[in-house]
Amino acid sequence: MATGTEPPATEDRPPGAGVHAPSRAAIRAPHLRTDRWWLAPAATAAGLLAFVVYSTWRAFANADYYAAPYVSPFYSPCLAENCEPMRSGPNWELFGTWWGISPAIIILIFPLGFRLTCYYYRKAYYRGFWASPPACAVAEPHEKYTGETRFPLILQNVHRYFFYAALLVALILTYDTVLAFRDEHYAWGHMGLGSLVFLANIVLIWAYTLSCHSCRHIVGGKLKHFSRHPVRYRMWQFVGKLNARHMQLAWASLVSVALADFYVYLVASGAFDDPRFF
Repeated sequence: MATGTEPPATEDRPPGAGVHAPSRAAIRAPHLRTDRWWLAPAATAAGLLAFVVYSTWRAFANADYYAAPYVSPFYSPCLAENCEPMRSGPNWELFGTWWGISPAIIILIFPLGFRLTCYYYRKAYYRGFWASPPACAVAEPHEKYTGETRFPLILQNVHRYFFYAALLVALILTYDTVLAFRDEHYAWGHMGLGSLVFLANIVLIWAYTLSCHSCRHIVGGKLKHFSRHPVRYRMWQFVGKLNARHMQLAWASLVSVALADFYVYLVASGAFDDPRFF
């Protein structure tokens, strides 16, 4: 029975695969959206690319990452002998003199691995860089779709393990934030503009980390009766509220960690003097 939605019998089905595959609707246009749907994936790709370029530069610079009492979050903890000495700072010389490149390369793999496998970031860079798919109601141009069932995308499943590493990194950055309430001579009871920058950054880092889908599953997953686990239920509710803002927290924390590093760079390079409030 005709429904009035079938294409005319004389209209040839577009050849090809993907959106033009024989199993898809016989519509010549790749999509019917008339708005500027490409702005969102383009802006996402531009934002992520900017962070990749900046973080790569700072990670390999191996300079201007410590200005007492501030240490760049890109270099914390510093695990090589070639780190700058930081009084009471996160100096753990696990890598000896044989490590000749930037010590940031050692530690950045953990927070970057956490973000790279994050559910939101996966959506963001799949759309922004691979057009898979580029936007809602816009079919992807690829001939076939295998999802995350094959190498290398199947490795995205290690996200839950990167979550545990991200918790450790967040704890270390919290320690760095506490140390930021000292002056350049390591005396306690002082606060500079950098102290507030670090405080804002660690709040956003914790909010993003705890809003992770893996965290939500850990605190409330596999429970049949929430009434028997009131503490975990409250934790699940709290994480659920954060999880609803996971995208915003992902971007806010990405910007804040870059700003914290850039602030340390400005102070360490002598381009800016850290204002002291008391």
